[in-house]
Amino acid sequence: MPTHEKELLMIRDLRRADRPRERLIRQGATSLSNQELIAILLRTGTKEQSVFHLSNELLKQFGMIQQLRHVTIEELMNVKGIGEAKAVQILAAIELGRRVLSKQEEERYTIRSPKDAASYMMTELSGLEQEHFVALFLNVKNEILHKQTIFIGGLNSSIVHPRELFKEAVKRAAASIIVMHNHPSGIPDPSPEDIEVTKRLVDAGRIIGIEVIDHIIIGNFNFVSLKEKGYM
Repeated sequence: MPTHEKELLMIRDLRRADRPRERLIRQGATSLSNQELIAILLRTGTKEQSVFHLSNELLKQFGMIQQLRHVTIEELMNVKGIGEAKAVQILAAIELGRRVLSKQEEERYTIRSPKDAASYMMTELSGLEQEHFVALFLNVKNEILHKQTIFIGGLNSSIVHPRELFKEAVKRAAASIIVMHNHPSGIPDPSPEDIEVTKRLVDAGRIIGIEVIDHIIIGNFNFVSLKEKGYM
């Protein structure tokens, strides 16, 4: 393609890229599609493809937009047309969004229901490729004192030892604990192993005097409370 034609394409591409920005200003960010939001982040395309084609290729590569939550710079740079600078821009935006959604300790997030607990960890645990077993340590007002990942890997009774969980609870002077883990399959139905682990932790809590008040399983932006299901 002659140089002048490429320049004309780039000018048209830039003009098109301005349209989502203008609509965002007039109508708000919620009015834009995922492709348009990514196009704003990328700003420009390449000599071979427009910024809109590039943002569409990025979405096609990862399937759902949620899959970008745990993307690495290497994975982004595997998309043709995305170099280090564009990959860094995307990662920075993802991390900023994660921080905006995260709960600050000083806010003392209060757990009033299983839904509250699930909402607190939903974004962080949904879509992970490995199981993460997390504990929320609460005070007498059911406010979160501390959150800690106890281990990463398959859930079974030999790995989830009450000693590790309650050692941290005593250290934090916790009145109660909510344990949570994710199912990479996206289906939060409890397995027999999940139920066995829960009973073991509940029994240990009774002896120590720190109640395990729920075990919540996170799927793909959904959850199951073992307490609500009658397993504890």
